[in-house]
Amino acid sequence: MQRLRIDRIGGQGDGIAETPSGTVFAPLTLPGETVCAEVREGRAESVEIVEASPDRIAPVSPQYGDCGGCSLQHWAHRPYLEWKREQVRLALAREKIETEIEPTVAAPAASRRRVALHARRGPDGRAILGFKARRSWRLVEVRECPVADPRIVRAIPALAELADAFLEHPKSAPTLHVTWTLSGLDVDVTGVERRSGGLSGDARTRAIGAAYRADLARLSLAGETLLMVRQPQIAFGPATVPLPAGGFLQAVPEAEAAMVSRAVEAVRGAKKIADLFCGAGTFTFPLATVAPVIAADASKAGIDALKAGVGSAKGMKAITAEARDLFRRPLTPFDLKGCDAIVFDPPRAGAIEQTAQIAGTKAGVVAGISCNPQTFARDARVLIDAGFRLERVTPVDQFLWSAHVELVGIFRR
Repeated sequence: MQRLRIDRIGGQGDGIAETPSGTVFAPLTLPGETVCAEVREGRAESVEIVEASPDRIAPVSPQYGDCGGCSLQHWAHRPYLEWKREQVRLALAREKIETEIEPTVAAPAASRRRVALHARRGPDGRAILGFKARRSWRLVEVRECPVADPRIVRAIPALAELADAFLEHPKSAPTLHVTWTLSGLDVDVTGVERRSGGLSGDARTRAIGAAYRADLARLSLAGETLLMVRQPQIAFGPATVPLPAGGFLQAVPEAEAAMVSRAVEAVRGAKKIADLFCGAGTFTFPLATVAPVIAADASKAGIDALKAGVGSAKGMKAITAEARDLFRRPLTPFDLKGCDAIVFDPPRAGAIEQTAQIAGTKAGVVAGISCNPQTFARDARVLIDAGFRLERVTPVDQFLWSAHVELVGIFRR
């Protein structure tokens, strides 16, 4: 066993100790702690806390320490949120960007309306649901989850019965993507073996029966609807939108609201707004209460859902939506002519191709939403070099007790 002093928390949520032999990563530790551990290839295993940090608190999850989901549940709220803010500062600093970074917006516990539950056969042959263990493919069975919406947690026994039908083939590794909607639970299943012919007719029948007994709004298999009792719907601003099967949705309503409110406030007074990587309209509909919006996203299903939601709300300005791959065919300054405000919310890879086009527009304000501070900083550098100023950034803790941090950045000419 080796004695280690934890200096700081790294970007993936592990404690970091600097030793004469090199850097050691120690999971589930905190800055200032002294621990004893077996060190193998730069990682601490079998960690024992010798001197605990005063910021260490009791975890609330029964799966803590085994489940790979909540790596920072043992950290007091204030320093944990400040660490997330610091991760944003560090990402910006790598691009030599300085700006005001607001305090991290916290997401409450028991609020995640979208979770991915992996299904496997347990030792007794029954179907179990859970999350992957830390740094492992092993499944940790979950019966309680302090971050998930309680309505999802209560449905876990029924969802396990549903999962049984999708474990028909020994090579299947199903994942149930579970979303709580205004219409009830929406479940899209991926990871089912297809080379052998996919799900048999009997298994489909059993899955549909289990979904009906669980009162699911919809059950789909990799986007293909197997059963729909009620159209899953989501509220975006004043609109009610039909959620596409397997479609993207922000995980926590409170985090979504924090990001939307900042984007809308930034563009007030605009005459025309572009919403890029718009999905099914998370930002589009709230933005349309300010000015006409042109919206674009690669997902045709998302755009179709957005269009279907247009007639559900009153008091909005005109919305024009287009299915378009913004990586291969970004909107050009000509396409964005007349847009004096632009909002973009790309995937983790960022939006470097589209950002380069935004830089050439006459837009006076840009709101960038990101789930990856590193790619945001890279995109921000492009805008800053084109004459924008990054006015402020707001970190958002959408994925509670994880190392993940999201943000909203406001740019002005």
